[in-house]
Amino acid sequence: MRDVTIIGAGVTGSAVAMELAAYDLDILVIEKESDVCEGTSKANSGIVHSGYDAEPGSLKARFNVEGNRLIHELSRALDFPFRENGSLVLSLEEEGRAKVEELYERGLANGVPGLKILERDELTKLEPNVSENAVCALFAPTGGIVCPFNMNIAFAENAADNGADFVFDTQVKKITKKTSEDGSIFFHIETSGEDFDTKVLVNAAGVYADVIHNMVSDEKIHITPRKGQYILMDKNAGSLVSHTLFQLPTKMGKGILVTPTVHGNLMAGPTADDADPEDTSTTAEGLDTVLTRGALSVKALPRMPITSFAGLRAHEDGGDFIVGEAKDVPGFFDAAGIESPGLTAAPAIGKYLGTLIAEKLSARKKADHISERKGIPSIALADDEEREKLIKQDPSYAKVVCRCELVTEGEIKNAITRTLGARTVDGVKRRTRAGMGRCQAGFCLARTIPILAEQLGVSFEDVTKSGGGSYYIDGNIKDLI
Repeated sequence: MRDVTIIGAGVTGSAVAMELAAYDLDILVIEKESDVCEGTSKANSGIVHSGYDAEPGSLKARFNVEGNRLIHELSRALDFPFRENGSLVLSLEEEGRAKVEELYERGLANGVPGLKILERDELTKLEPNVSENAVCALFAPTGGIVCPFNMNIAFAENAADNGADFVFDTQVKKITKKTSEDGSIFFHIETSGEDFDTKVLVNAAGVYADVIHNMVSDEKIHITPRKGQYILMDKNAGSLVSHTLFQLPTKMGKGILVTPTVHGNLMAGPTADDADPEDTSTTAEGLDTVLTRGALSVKALPRMPITSFAGLRAHEDGGDFIVGEAKDVPGFFDAAGIESPGLTAAPAIGKYLGTLIAEKLSARKKADHISERKGIPSIALADDEEREKLIKQDPSYAKVVCRCELVTEGEIKNAITRTLGARTVDGVKRRTRAGMGRCQAGFCLARTIPILAEQLGVSFEDVTKSGGGSYYIDGNIKDLI
């Protein structure tokens, strides 16, 4: 019998696991994909929102502002890339000024620090390449950009370092409420693998959170997956803007943003279209919308794409996050409907649910809790002295595998052998950026596969892109030589 089981190893589920792992509890995380950060958490804007947009008094507002503060702290303790670059909400016509003022007042009500309305002369000093049509803007200095993969992975690694167990490639099929001999309720979880019993169950299943919730609760919820398409541009375009540029939001979302990424690229997106929960395809029409509408924010949006992608946001019909213990199911806790600003809100949701669950189980804090984590050393970011030290310790840090992002064999081995290490090419990519550069793995893929095979003790043919049947090689490679 587990104390707590969490369904979903995205950023929210991993944040809950991280918080609970600070207590003397037996924790299990169940993930249907082959790795952490395989769903919404891997395909988003990477924006740390300041908190001016959400309705005052909503859970979105509460957890957004608190999550923003926590990310500033956690990025240092857990060693993941984050930069407070500030955000600007542009009004591209005089009629939008009233909306900018409304967002300013809403931000004040939510407790967002440092907000200011900028007139055009102040705006152009901050962003010389802003659109000629920009009349004014809301400036939020606490807005930031983060690596969403590394944040999610850092939370999960810290949870695992503190004793939480993770099982992958395991899909929840059925949940049954049962009563133990002492009269307490527990949950029996049937999966595609083995079954589990748990005292407390946490639902962090992303776009499938309604399916999990509705298995156990009579108070039904409904989630609509909302697809957002993005274009990622070359690092040569990364200096076009220094802040994250939003356009005034509409009922379908915050509109097309233009932003630098924490790794030096430029990104534009997302669109907002209701979609199937497995549909992460991009379309010519959607990407054209990104370019056309994104170009409204700046004088000249570069046409330097290196890749495009789409992610799904879990929009619940009520419009707000659903976080907390279900009224009719003691011991069942939801983290459902976690759409934007879900990435920012995740650590605050994790802390909130972690505290509630620990109190419910009368759990005590661990005396030997590990509060810090060190990420994978980066040759690309290291100075000469740091590089020399790394290479002296392990000569494989001198062997370049990915030329675009300057990723070495040593970094890839580290990504595979560390806590919750990579088991797929995509897992290596998210942890090291090997394959994320201009050539999109054209050079490094053939070098990454042998390293994975050697470190995992499998054949080349068994290495996959992202688990399941996503094999690169069909048949026996010896027959191809």
